[in-house]
Amino acid sequence: MILKPQVLDLRIILFFLGKIVLGFGLMMALPLLVSLAYGELVPVFDFAIGLFVSLSVGFILVVGARVERDVDVTWMHGMVVVSMAWLVCMFLGAVPLHLSGHWKSYLDACFESMSGLATTGLSLVQNLDHLSHGANLWRHFLQFLGGQGIVVVALSFLVKGGPGAFRLYVGEARDEQILPNVVETAKFIWFVSLVYLCLGTLLLSLCAYFSVGLPAPEALFHGFCIFVAAFDTGGFTPMSQSVLYYQSPLFELITLIIMIWGSLNFKLHYAVWTGHRREMIRDIEIRTFFMTLTATAVLVALGLAKWGIYKGPFVLMRKGMYQMFSAHTGTGFQTIYSPQFLTEWDPLALFGIILAMGLGVSVCSTTGGIKMLRLGIILKAFREDIKRFMISDSSVVTTRFRHLRDLFLEDRLVRSAALITIAYISLYIFGALAGCFAGYPFLQALFESTSAAGNVGLSCGITQASMPVFLKIVYILQMWAGRLEFFSILVLGGFIISYFRGK
Repeated sequence: MILKPQVLDLRIILFFLGKIVLGFGLMMALPLLVSLAYGELVPVFDFAIGLFVSLSVGFILVVGARVERDVDVTWMHGMVVVSMAWLVCMFLGAVPLHLSGHWKSYLDACFESMSGLATTGLSLVQNLDHLSHGANLWRHFLQFLGGQGIVVVALSFLVKGGPGAFRLYVGEARDEQILPNVVETAKFIWFVSLVYLCLGTLLLSLCAYFSVGLPAPEALFHGFCIFVAAFDTGGFTPMSQSVLYYQSPLFELITLIIMIWGSLNFKLHYAVWTGHRREMIRDIEIRTFFMTLTATAVLVALGLAKWGIYKGPFVLMRKGMYQMFSAHTGTGFQTIYSPQFLTEWDPLALFGIILAMGLGVSVCSTTGGIKMLRLGIILKAFREDIKRFMISDSSVVTTRFRHLRDLFLEDRLVRSAALITIAYISLYIFGALAGCFAGYPFLQALFESTSAAGNVGLSCGITQASMPVFLKIVYILQMWAGRLEFFSILVLGGFIISYFRGK
């Protein structure tokens, strides 16, 4: 028998949802101030309206819920709050974007907002090169918020610690607690991210000023936006040509390093910060990442060599391998135009890019996709089963692996890794079939679908304001599901069903 949620359950969910919305709304003050600094009066009003709407919604939810602050939060509450929060924040984050007039519809602005929050980078913006500084910064700041986690914002500033806080944290596809207290974990994630933000922005700004030749204020703005998009593996850029706009090998190299660093587990960052740097070479995720990086690089190189478009190793690295690294880390930066994937890339090279996009890198990071920990566990399980067939029946086979500490390979870990992997592959295929239904060839549809569901942002040209409305909705759902890794969304579905059919 399915139990129907009680009124108290709804009030708890709305209370914590309101807390998250309040924290999210306050973040709009930053692009508002940037617009003021640049003398952009119309965007100031756009963000003032967005700020007012967000704070009003959050205040109504918190006050209307009438819940005591020390209320117990169950796993169901946490999962439903997180999955709903991402949708609500998508709608609210789209308000100032839509008001700017650079998106053809509110749905397109919602697409942009979800793409930012999910650190995807697919974009439907019109005339990006003339977008206001405030709106442009908001696009990138959405990636910063989504990369660190919307719930992490609330945990850092608005929600007290405890079991309930941890259940909210896990609902956002992060089950690795860096510090004993989950609120302290959230604060550490923000602390290291802000430190990296300052250092990375400075480095990219200097490069943009001296190597690219941008004026100092623009160099600082571009440095900030590009770092946020690179470290949070988001893929938005201030200009429509992506990283190709800068025409600088040094700039591309810096972004390459940043996006690899951003794709690593935050717990690995903590290990580096505390002096345990050997974990960088011992961890199963890093080792699996090296293997898949090599394999996908070989596929891309063989495919590109077959057509011989990019002559010489230097051009191959900038035009071929850069896209492969960008795909594998889930960043989505491009040094080629989107149509070039279809006109200059062999199907084998495209397959290598699709494979890289689908795999991702680390759990508890800003990247999407299946993740290297799960792939490593599945490969370990295959190896263990092969060993069982090769030894006597009386022998006991145990497998250990290193993921920041020594762990034993257990059936529950293998089962969880396999289920998530199957779910991602199913999501990739579902989006590809939707693309085929819209009239696109399968390989192109699979490319775009994997980019959306894997939260990557590379595009072969399908993602445009003119694509069918239903395909925009499919990609929004893919970005949402891919970022939250399914479970909190499935719990939300179960909650809705039990509310209407439960007893």
